Amino acid sequence: METETHSAFEEFTPVELALATRNSGLPLEALRYDVTPLGLHYLLSHFDIPYVDGGSWSLAVGGHVRSPISLGLDELKERPRVTFACTLECAGNGRARLSPRPISQPWLEEAVGTAEWTGTPLRALLEEAQVEDGAVEVLFTGLDRGIQGGIEHSYERSLQIDEAMRSEVMLAYEVNGQPLPPQHGFPLRVVVPGWYGMTHVKWLDRITVLTEPFQGYQQALQYRQKQSEEDPGVPVTRMLPRSLLIPPGMPDFPGRQRFLEPGSSMLEGRAWSGWAPVVLVEVSVDGGRSWQDAELGEAVGDFGWAPWTFHWKDVRPGEYELCSRATDGAGNVQPVEPEWNYLGHGNNPVQRVPVTVRD
Repeated sequence: METETHSAFEEFTPVELALATRNSGLPLEALRYDVTPLGLHYLLSHFDIPYVDGGSWSLAVGGHVRSPISLGLDELKERPRVTFACTLECAGNGRARLSPRPISQPWLEEAVGTAEWTGTPLRALLEEAQVEDGAVEVLFTGLDRGIQGGIEHSYERSLQIDEAMRSEVMLAYEVNGQPLPPQHGFPLRVVVPGWYGMTHVKWLDRITVLTEPFQGYQQALQYRQKQSEEDPGVPVTRMLPRSLLIPPGMPDFPGRQRFLEPGSSMLEGRAWSGWAPVVLVEVSVDGGRSWQDAELGEAVGDFGWAPWTFHWKDVRPGEYELCSRATDGAGNVQPVEPEWNYLGHGNNPVQRVPVTVRD
């Protein structure tokens, strides 16, 4: 089924409006928090949020293994426990600003959050199940099921075996110190630091070790960067570098144009990348024509975003467009302009924030 497109900010379709009411983004003023309060963290659900009875639920680990495992929630909680902060971003973040824009969840820049996840390492379960020689991927199957592209399926995604065996990949049953709420994947979800949100499968039902690459809908047809319906594209994997400003000053309603007083202003924001730690953030007050280095703070753990600040001095009345861009340690630089792709995935141009400095 061909993906429908519209010009950027052409009238939004009923489909997009319905998606926008079901899903929610981070209010950008909440970038002030190192760890995002749970009700402010972004959310995206493809199908219905399933109702799960945690008392009768169990996780099956099987496929190309010598010793299949079935564990209930209490048994998982008895296993070695780890906690860390991790920044999650939707692969479609920024889609609504593309022209033509794919008709899907119409994110601007708000599809991100940093939560503190608690669970047990996946690697230990795979080792206990004794993965056989010849295994190539690990498949994660959720309890959410629906139809997309005319194909009925459960939401499923896979990781290559070496990626799944990373020590930091977690099966999480708590977030920000409390049990996973239904919308965040109760009773169990995958957390894969560095990867876009589509990889962090919620409402886990089973984990299956495969001897062939998974070719399900969400792997082979969705979450690929491609230029047309026919283009097979390349898989979307790790988060590209992005920096966001905390909106300065005060907003109007409903347009949210920003208003500041003259003199000086401390601009702040967050930056992250799934490829390597962010090593540089630059700020522009003239729409990207010139750039100055911001001061980069310490990241929130090994897998969380980093704060930055920039002292904007001698601010005079007038109209400005603020931007920030991030560079990571792998040499990836956030682009100034959008780089269009057919499904709107992995689109990370600089954010543009118009501000009015009042007389």
